Amino acid sequence: MIEEVRRVSAMQDHTLRVKAAVDLMTELQAAVVETSRMRKESIAWLRKNGHSMADVAKLMGVSRARVAQLRDAGPPPERAFLGTRLVQVVVPLRPGEREYVAVEDSSTGQRLLALAQSLQLDGELGYIPTTGELDLNRDDLVVVCGPKTSPEAAAALAQDPRLSFETLPDGRWALVERESGKVYTSPSDDPQDPTSADVAYLGRLPRPDGQGTFMLIAGVHAVGSLGVAHFLTESLAALYEEAGTEPFSMVVACEYDPSNKSVTASQPASEVLRHEAA
Repeated sequence: MIEEVRRVSAMQDHTLRVKAAVDLMTELQAAVVETSRMRKESIAWLRKNGHSMADVAKLMGVSRARVAQLRDAGPPPERAFLGTRLVQVVVPLRPGEREYVAVEDSSTGQRLLALAQSLQLDGELGYIPTTGELDLNRDDLVVVCGPKTSPEAAAALAQDPRLSFETLPDGRWALVERESGKVYTSPSDDPQDPTSADVAYLGRLPRPDGQGTFMLIAGVHAVGSLGVAHFLTESLAALYEEAGTEPFSMVVACEYDPSNKSVTASQPASEVLRHEAA
């Protein structure tokens, strides 16, 4: 970073330098926030694993009083689950006389952006065209769509070693654990006793270019994706402690109010299925 500062400082054309300085300040500020998050997480880990405040202070080269201050400074560790700077949430456009975004998808996107903001992350909402074309090779990307919507999302899901999205013989969509064969269907599709509930896929998958990962959220129905957003808002710290930022997948269940499709409760329906253990 110091080399970048020197590079900008050496610019003689002020019309170029002023823009370069603004861009560099943005990068530096983002780096400071992320570094403070890492410091906070490391302090918490050290204290949890038997190190005294005096031990931590010695490691950091500061006083115990300063450690106590820094312990609470910066964004929460679970911020890393969503990204480091700019979270890009993409939701599908639906075909019709005029293309539109389903209410549940719009609510999912807005709830995820609000979660990012609460974690001191910038966020922006994008849209998956009705053709399903989707660039997955982006940093801090959260995709909200199922395999029917995008061939790229379908291809990524097909590589998941723990869960699959399948069509059952009776035409219902379901999530299936590959190893155990356990099937998760939407309670709203139950032919005998349908209830206002759904299930959804939540996973972190490798990018096609191999340069990182992206998050994928896919409800059996659109309200299931909103259930995942509800779950992340309520349980992100615990999920991050278990899954970190490594590839995983799981099934999330939710209940909703059928009058307005607002989620009233959410909970994990499966374990967190880590991919390296597959």
